[in-house]
Amino acid sequence: MTKIAIHGAGSIGCFVGGVWASRGLDVTLVGRDYIGDRINTHGLKVTDYEGFSEIIEPGGVAFASSPAALADADIIALTVKSTGTERAATEIRDHAKKGTIVLSLQNGISNVETLRTLLPDQAVLAGMVPFNVVAMDAARWHKGTLGVLMAENHPALQAIVSATKDSPADLMLMDDMVAVAWGKLLLNLNNALNALSGITLYEELSDRNFRRVLSACIKEALITLETTGIKPAKVSAFPPKWLPTFVGAPNFIFNTIGLRLQKVDKHARSSMADDFSAGRPTEIDYLNGEVVRLAEANGKAAPINKAIVELVKQAEAGGAKAWSGEALRKKVLG
Repeated sequence: MTKIAIHGAGSIGCFVGGVWASRGLDVTLVGRDYIGDRINTHGLKVTDYEGFSEIIEPGGVAFASSPAALADADIIALTVKSTGTERAATEIRDHAKKGTIVLSLQNGISNVETLRTLLPDQAVLAGMVPFNVVAMDAARWHKGTLGVLMAENHPALQAIVSATKDSPADLMLMDDMVAVAWGKLLLNLNNALNALSGITLYEELSDRNFRRVLSACIKEALITLETTGIKPAKVSAFPPKWLPTFVGAPNFIFNTIGLRLQKVDKHARSSMADDFSAGRPTEIDYLNGEVVRLAEANGKAAPINKAIVELVKQAEAGGAKAWSGEALRKKVLG
């Protein structure tokens, strides 16, 4: 049987690994000791907004805190934060077999090329996680929004596709992952706004002031992509070109249609909000920062996304982390 290691088993890694293990795949979670202690004590529970619930009893899924556990893996699903990509690549290089598949299930655009540069002896594949996962209770991870995992088409992943069909962590193989990654990043431009709001995704997205800022961020990103010839893929309920208009729509439209279509439940919050709470560095340079870099590389500017990057960096340094929608709109859009 194909051996799978989930390297960087935090919220996304525990949810994906838990669902995959519940479908009979040979999964080892590789993460921090405190997460392993929770799982070894309470087992691992994965749930979602549609009522899915699966409990894996203590000892039912392997957990390791040392990257030495990567040595036996045929596939390594990498779920570390973008800020930890280089360190994770070093651990994979030092412990994994040559030719191991490394599937990047990370935010941002640049991680895959970084991994390919640092891991010339591995087969690095692009992947994408479109949904939000929240850590709840002692050892429960909850999928709070709509979405299907996507990955670069490769025969080695077919066993995962077959085993996880119709599950909350099913996998779809795609031919153009660059377009998929940019389509996902458009949605991820909200991560920073949610973190800066200090409230849940449901509450934040219910406020048109926040959505007007998000709409402007997405519109600026689309203009930037158009200048480079990149066409982002549809990874949500709406095509990318419609997102700014729909996101910025009045509350009576968005709150009755948008929240329902995206299936945002009332537990969900962005991973960046979790970073703020834990005092960790955020992935802002790999989200809104990607738009700023792409614009500047083509002689353009992305002032709205740049303003969000600056506000997040200020928050990391002790600045405001509980903006009202109105205050943020006035600050960013004037």
